[in-house]
Amino acid sequence: MQTIFSGIQPSGTLTIGNYLGAIQHFIELQEESDCYFCIVDEHAITVPQDRLELRKNIRSLASLYLASGIDPEKSTLFIQSEVPAHTQLGWMLQSISYIGELERMTQFKDKSAGKEAVSSALLTYPPLMASDILLYKTDVVPVGEDQKQHLELTRNLAERFNNKFNDIFTVPEISIPKVGARIMSLQDPTKKMSKSDENEKAFISMLDEPKKIEKKIKSAVSDSEGIVKYDQENKPGISNLLTIYASCSGESVENLEAKFEGKGYGEFKQAVANTVIDVLKPIQDRYYELINSKSLDDILDTGADKAAFEANKMIRKAKKAMGLGRVKKKR
Repeated sequence: MQTIFSGIQPSGTLTIGNYLGAIQHFIELQEESDCYFCIVDEHAITVPQDRLELRKNIRSLASLYLASGIDPEKSTLFIQSEVPAHTQLGWMLQSISYIGELERMTQFKDKSAGKEAVSSALLTYPPLMASDILLYKTDVVPVGEDQKQHLELTRNLAERFNNKFNDIFTVPEISIPKVGARIMSLQDPTKKMSKSDENEKAFISMLDEPKKIEKKIKSAVSDSEGIVKYDQENKPGISNLLTIYASCSGESVENLEAKFEGKGYGEFKQAVANTVIDVLKPIQDRYYELINSKSLDDILDTGADKAAFEANKMIRKAKKAMGLGRVKKKR
C-alpha cells in the first residue's frame, strides 16, 4: 500500500479551488492508500497571524476535511504543531539546504518582493515542508502546479541526505491531477484562485451561501464572444468556468461544450453556479455539525498520536544517521 501525504495551511476558509484541486481527490485516495492529511499551522506563521484567528482557522480546516469526506478510520488527520518531530527534522534538513536554492523558490520571491522586513521562515520553510513529507515514508504527494518546485526540492533533499548520511528516506513522487489542478481567479483568470485575494469576488469559499456563490459566478470575467468553448489562451475566463463545472459534475469539458453550443453565457454561468452549490451544500451541513463538537477534538487527538508514533521512529533514524545525541547502550 502506498503512503500519501498532503498539507494545507489554515489561513482562511478553503476555496472551491482547494476542494477541486486537492480534497476531492483525497477522498478517492484514502480508499486504497495510507493517507496523512496535515494542517500545517507552523507554515502559516511564516507571515504574521492573529493567534485567535489562527486557532479558529485550524479547527475550521479540520472540520472541512472531515465534512468533505476524509474518514478518520481510513486516514490520519492531524495538526502539524502537535507533532514536534516536524520542526526537529525541518532544522536538520535546513543544515543540508543551500541558501541559493531557497532563494530561487518562486513563492519566496513573490511573497518577499518589495518588502523591507521579510521573515527568515519565509525563506527556510521549504525544508520544513520536506520534513512533513519525509517523516512518513511518503510515496506520493498530490499537489497543485504551484507547489511542484517545492516538491522537487524535497526530492533533492531526500537524495542529498541519503547519499551523505544513510539511505533512510523514501524519495516521493509528485502527482498533479489533470483536471481541476489549477482553478483560477474569477476576476483575473490569469492567476490562481486564492483565499487570501483582497477581492472577495475572485474566489468561492467552501462556506459561501448559495446566493453568494451565484452572484460571484455571474460576475466572473468572461469575454464578448458569447461561445462556450475551452481556449485557455484566448478565453481564460470561460475556460476556468468550464474546468470548475467539469470538476464538480464529473462531465468532460468536451461534453459541456456540446451541451452549451448555441447558448449564452448567462445560462452557462447559472448552470455552473447550480453545480457548485449542489457540491458544497452537503459539505456545509456536515461542517456545522462538526465545528464545535467533542468528536472533532477526539479525531484530532487520535490523529496526532498516530502521526507522532510514525514520525518519532523516523526522527530517531535521522538523528542516528547524522550523529546527533547519544547512542544508548542496551542494558
